[in-house]
Amino acid sequence: MFFYAPVWEGAVAINAFQTDLTLKLLERFLPEDQLHGIDIIISPEYKIIITQACNGMIPILFLFASILAYPSGILHKIVWMVVGYLAFAVANVARLLFVTYAVSFSGGRDNFYWAHDLLGNILLMIVGLSLFVGFIKTRKRI
Repeated sequence: MFFYAPVWEGAVAINAFQTDLTLKLLERFLPEDQLHGIDIIISPEYKIIITQACNGMIPILFLFASILAYPSGILHKIVWMVVGYLAFAVANVARLLFVTYAVSFSGGRDNFYWAHDLLGNILLMIVGLSLFVGFIKTRKRI
């Protein structure tokens, strides 16, 4: 919570950076008229708002906490935290694009729940678990 909740300037800056990065990556894949500030316009009546909850920081922080808590060398932890951050940045953008296209082209707002809450979150869980297993498997035995 220390790095996520807006209880100090650092947490606010971290989340603002992550939201900005997510939006910059989304700009490359969405039409100009679909992304307005932090909003992805699905239809005139419906939009997805990319805020702190959708910027991917929660799974990144869970992975970092897991890596830091596991017994391993500091260099190994740093490498896997960087790899995990990059992988989650890409996976989160893929998740948001999937949700956007699923809701836009296959039935509208009714598909948001299964696209975002189910399949999108399953994608992030698979990425996180895969990264952590990779971290564990590459750890040198003491």
